[in-house]
Amino acid sequence: MHYLSILSTIISFIFAYAVFRRYSFKRGSHLLHWGIGLMFYGLGTLTEVILGFTYSTLALKIWYLTGAMLTAAWLGQGTIYLLVRRRGVAQALSVALVIVSLISALLVFAAPVTAAASGYNPSQPASQQYKEIMVRSGPMILLTILLNIYGTLTLVGGAIYSAYLFWRKQVLVNRMLGNILIAAGALMPASAGTFVQAGLVDVLYLSEFVGVVLMYAGFVQATASRPVGETKSASAAAD
Repeated sequence: MHYLSILSTIISFIFAYAVFRRYSFKRGSHLLHWGIGLMFYGLGTLTEVILGFTYSTLALKIWYLTGAMLTAAWLGQGTIYLLVRRRGVAQALSVALVIVSLISALLVFAAPVTAAASGYNPSQPASQQYKEIMVRSGPMILLTILLNIYGTLTLVGGAIYSAYLFWRKQVLVNRMLGNILIAAGALMPASAGTFVQAGLVDVLYLSEFVGVVLMYAGFVQATASRPVGETKSASAAAD
């Protein structure tokens, strides 16, 4: 299953490059935040690959910070910029996210590591072992929960809402389909925690891979060139 993490890492960074490249031409804060979120996604799966071969406290903490805490929130914040039209709201939420992200990083890197680190088994997923190795404080656990709720609701909810708008107006079918794929992809890693708790830890690797593939496919579909003469919607869509 470690090969899936390698593939997820490669696709994540290719995806991030495509988003940043589009940002260089189109601008748009939503693209910037999506690009940052995808870099976090790639760092999470990259450190997962490293932990599949050897133990590293730094890799474990980066894996937890990026994968468990920041990825969903930053991707979701990109969707906030795309959907929320009220002046100043998205900017205020972005400032709050930066502050919370910095606090999260401080908490994670300051978290003590137990003696269980010496018994780390690379053949078992990090998701199955990190709780015995890294001591998570109450604020750290709370922020993990809040960031994931925020990210999942904004990214998945925003994609579904955008798809609904395009379906209702019967325009830009490619963007409707793209947003459906993005929503489905975002739900994959978000639901992986349930499988981990149930002991199906290998599902995490599969969900990360399928998730990033679906989101990338959705992005490509949503940003595909529109037919000449097709009505341009001012509603939310991946631009």
